[in-house]
Amino acid sequence: MLQRIATYLLLGVLWLLHWLPLSAQAAFGRGLGALLYRIAGARRRIALRNLELCFPEKSAAEREALAREHFGWLGRSIVERGLLWWAPRERLMKLIHVDGEVDLAERSEHPVMWLVPHFMALDVAGASVLLFQKKKGASIYQRQSNPVMDAVMRRGRLRLGNAVVFPRSDSAKPLIREIKQGTGFFNLPDMDFGKRDAAFVPFFGVPAATLLAPSRMAKLLNMKVQPVLAEMLPGGQGYRVRFLPAWDDFPTDDALTDTARMNRWIEERIRENPAQYLWVHKRFKTRPDGEPKLY
Repeated sequence: MLQRIATYLLLGVLWLLHWLPLSAQAAFGRGLGALLYRIAGARRRIALRNLELCFPEKSAAEREALAREHFGWLGRSIVERGLLWWAPRERLMKLIHVDGEVDLAERSEHPVMWLVPHFMALDVAGASVLLFQKKKGASIYQRQSNPVMDAVMRRGRLRLGNAVVFPRSDSAKPLIREIKQGTGFFNLPDMDFGKRDAAFVPFFGVPAATLLAPSRMAKLLNMKVQPVLAEMLPGGQGYRVRFLPAWDDFPTDDALTDTARMNRWIEERIRENPAQYLWVHKRFKTRPDGEPKLY
C-alpha cells in the first residue's frame, strides 16, 4: 500500500512538472540528478565502475566529473518523462528536432529495424518514430515490478498511436509476425540480458554479454538496419534525434562479426557524447565462465 501511495505521489509531481517550460523542468531535473548522485549510492558506484572499465585512460577525478554530469542528464530524463507521457503532440513536435531519413521505413521495400543505443533521450527517439513518420512501430519492453508504474509507462509509450509493444518475457513470435507485416522494429541492442542468445563481444575492450538478435533477426526477416541517435539539448532547447543512413553491409552471414561491429559503432557514438549514455546499468554483470565479477 505504501509503495502504491508513493508511486501515485511521484506520478502526480511529474504530471504537475510537465506543464512547466522545458527550461524550468531541465533545471529541476539537474537538481534532482545532483541529489541522486549523493543519495543513490549503489547507482553511483555502478556508474563510476563502468566509467573506470570503459575509460581507464581518464583520471579518477575526470571520471567522477563525468559521472556527476551524467546524473544531471539522468535527473532530467526522469523529470521530463512527464512530457512524453502527457504533453500534447503539438508541443512534442516543437521540442523534438529530427534530422536525417526519418521516413526510411515508409519508403523501404524491406521492413526496417531502428537500432537505438541507450542514451538518456531514448524514449524521445521512440516518440519521434510515432510523431514524424507513418509506419507502424513495434518494440520490446521490460515489465516493471511496480504494477502502477508499469501501466503508466506502457500507456505513455502507446498513447501517440500506431504502435505495439511486447514484454521481453513473452515469445518473439508475435513480434516477428508484426515485422513480416511491415511494422518497423525499435530495437535496443546494448543491455546485459544474460548469456541466453548472446555472445561475449568486446565493449570498450571488456567482454560484454551482447544479444546476437539484431544481426540474426535482420538476416532472417531481410530487414534494413537504420541507426538512430537521440540527444538531450541544454536548457529549454529540446531534443535532437538523428535518423542515420541504413547500414549497407549489415547483416552478414556472421552474426558474431556483425555484433562486434555494432558494439564498436556504439562505442564511437558514446565517445562523442559520454555523459548522456546509460552508465547506471550493469553492462558487464554477466561474465564469461571463470572470470571474476566486476561489480
